[in-house]
Amino acid sequence: MQEEEDGAAREFLGSVLRDLPGQRQQLRPGSRTVSREEAQGELAELLLGFLGNRGAPSWLSATLVNAAVQQALEGDLSSYLQKKDATDLQELENESPKEEDIYCSDLLLNHCLSCLQDITTMWQSCLPPITRCSRQLIVSAHAIRNTRRKMEDRHVTLLEFNQLHGLTDGVERSYFAVFDGHGGVDAANYAAAQVHVQVANHEALAQDPARAVKESFQRTDAMFLRKAKRERLRSGTTGVCVLLEEERIHVAWLGDSQAILVRDGCSVTLMEPHKPEREDERDRIESLGGCVTFMGCWRVNGTLAVSRAIGDINQKPYVSGEGDVTSHVLNGSEDFLVLACDGFYDTVSPSEVPELVFSHLQENAGDGRSVAERLVNAAKEGGSGDNITVLVVFLREPVKVLENFLAQGCGEAKPLFDFGGKVETGSDHAG
Repeated sequence: MQEEEDGAAREFLGSVLRDLPGQRQQLRPGSRTVSREEAQGELAELLLGFLGNRGAPSWLSATLVNAAVQQALEGDLSSYLQKKDATDLQELENESPKEEDIYCSDLLLNHCLSCLQDITTMWQSCLPPITRCSRQLIVSAHAIRNTRRKMEDRHVTLLEFNQLHGLTDGVERSYFAVFDGHGGVDAANYAAAQVHVQVANHEALAQDPARAVKESFQRTDAMFLRKAKRERLRSGTTGVCVLLEEERIHVAWLGDSQAILVRDGCSVTLMEPHKPEREDERDRIESLGGCVTFMGCWRVNGTLAVSRAIGDINQKPYVSGEGDVTSHVLNGSEDFLVLACDGFYDTVSPSEVPELVFSHLQENAGDGRSVAERLVNAAKEGGSGDNITVLVVFLREPVKVLENFLAQGCGEAKPLFDFGGKVETGSDHAG
């Protein structure tokens, strides 16, 4: 089986080598400039998209992207530095501490593509040993713009998290996230590319992964605020991410995007969204000198309907970039996770999710690959006009989930997380 996969991989690499010269001019970075800290995430995002659009096996693309990006960022990058004009120099004189080096995204991308070509050439003739993810997960994702003028949601699925980031500690990890942008797509794009990099590079990942996931939101927020100041960006994004680490899940969030767990056919509340009307959020905002007012819904300073987000430079510190986290040990009774933006949860309650998934599986003989589309359609039919993004991660085979539903029925279980800092049975950490 692996020999067949390796043969198909070499054939794919050969096609990349044939087509890459003609494709290089079509690849464009998302922004004109990038800092050294941002470069790993932005380059990985571009290369993953390029290889994914060509149908690359995820285990191959993750490892290949890691090798190309790491090679590209080694050594002297001074030739790719962005030249500063007189205005930039004047601004630098007023900055304290010293401004970080900024690189031309196009030049850095071309350098990275040359590294990709070199590594692909070597691997096409002699494919190195590549670790595959032993956990085979079925993931269903669907997103629509709906009635909004722009699509500002982003979602991320990284089954081979370790391979993408070169982690070799023997702890298998996968990562999933949904980001719901507002005021533009820049913050959501940024978070989709950067949060998982911050998780992987966090010094506490091995000993305290919950802390690593939680603090990665705030670190990404700080990075984006520097970029927002540099490029005069005003957008923001909420987000929820899940780090699946062998038999444990770490769920981190800020804002009103949410994740739920379905266990033995019942929806389990994992988290409480950050909304201005929450008493603790209102107290925090007012203690900083801000206000919470009702204008169709509760809003921070009469503008945003969320109290925590990455970005929103004009609303800091009232809109916090600090996330929350909760962790749980899986005992084998878990069916699936659902990550979604508020455009979904506005019209579909967590308790409705199991029945929707069950109905879809029953109608499709246990095939869960398009179940996210069913959930998105349910939200739209329920009256949601917002962008809608849904990501479903099956923690056991969809056919087994169907059998479990038939045996157990569905409903709503007791929350694992009581929102007061206490953890219920089945969970070992709350933040």
